[in-house]
Formats: sequence, structure tokens, C-alpha cells
Amino acid sequence: MDGTLLDTEPLAARAWSDAAAALGLAFDPELPVRLIGRGFADCRALIVEHHGDDYPTDRLMSGWHAAYDAIVEREGLVLKPGVEALFDWLDAEGIARAVATSTRRARALAKLDKVALGARLHALVGGDEVERGKPAPDIFLAAALRLGVAPSGCVVLEDSDAGALGAIAAGMTPIVIPDLKPPSAEVLRSNPLVVASLHEALAHLAALPR
Repeated sequence: MDGTLLDTEPLAARAWSDAAAALGLAFDPELPVRLIGRGFADCRALIVEHHGDDYPTDRLMSGWHAAYDAIVEREGLVLKPGVEALFDWLDAEGIARAVATSTRRARALAKLDKVALGARLHALVGGDEVERGKPAPDIFLAAALRLGVAPSGCVVLEDSDAGALGAIAAGMTPIVIPDLKPPSAEVLRSNPLVVASLHEALAHLAALPR
């Protein structure tokens, strides 16, 4: 969802800095890139690992939600280029689709409804609905189950390393559309298709035999 359908990763990165500034905390501005695609528990663990056990991580994370929501309230949510064309094509072809996001289900639904995408999905799995977040395969396997589709029959559009690795672990076919950072060497070892935009991803999908 974030970084693939919604152009929200830059907002999330700014929210970390805003939250830290509001609390008078030092915060490494390079850290948000490592948090992309990760669930709440993993983000917390990465912040503690980076800044130490004495760092007020829980206060920062609570402040992040408030800072992020304030940015969205001021600036709104913007779709990534190609989203409308992708959904129109999926509708025309009758292809089932799900969102599998590290964001909690309630927050994800609110965001998707705000941009009129919620009603165009057949399923959604939030990060709070699975035991292990990305890069574990759990969230993708749950999405496939809700769609009634075998994992091997699923294509996953992902911007993050965590998401791409989770899709690979689930036995699905990833298409990587980098957002704030290029795919890691670990992701590239699996030789996934890497494209510059959803428009390119759609062109590839539309060319596949059906």
C-alpha cells in the first residue's frame, strides 16, 4: 500500500523527524529507510537496536502516529502514478486483488477509503492480523487465502525489500517498483522483475498470456 499505491513514504519519513523534534530527541534521519515495509514490532526493534535501550522508543512511536496524521490532514494522500490505470485494467480483466500491508487494518482501510480504493479490493490483510510481519511470508499467504488463489498464482507489486522478500518466501512472483531506495542485493539475488513505475508493471502484466 504505502510506497506502492500511495505516495506516503516521504510523509512517513518526515513524521519521524517531526515526532523526534517535538520530543526534543536526536533521531538518525537515515533510519526511516530501514523501517519501510516493516510492521510496528519490527520498527520498534530496529529503533531500539539503532538508538539503544534507554531511548524513549515508545514515546517516539506514539508521537510518529500523531505527526503522520497531522501531515496527512494538511496535505492529503496522493496516489502513485499508474494506480488508476492498474485498477481499471484489473477490473476489465476480472482479476482479483488484495492489499497486504504492514499498516494496521483499521488505519489501512481508512487510508484506502480516503482515496476511493477500498471498495475496489477483494481482500485486505493488515499487519495486526498476522503473527510475523514482512519479510516473513505470513501476510501474503493470508491474502492469497482470502482471495482463494494459490500462492504460486499470485503476483505481488512491492516497493520495499521487506515486501519483496516476503513475496519470494511465500512462493509468489514479485514485481519490484522501488520508491525511496533501490532493491537490496538480497532481493536482487532472486532476479525479480524491477520496473520504474506502476505503468511499466501494468505493461508487463498486460503482455502476459491469459
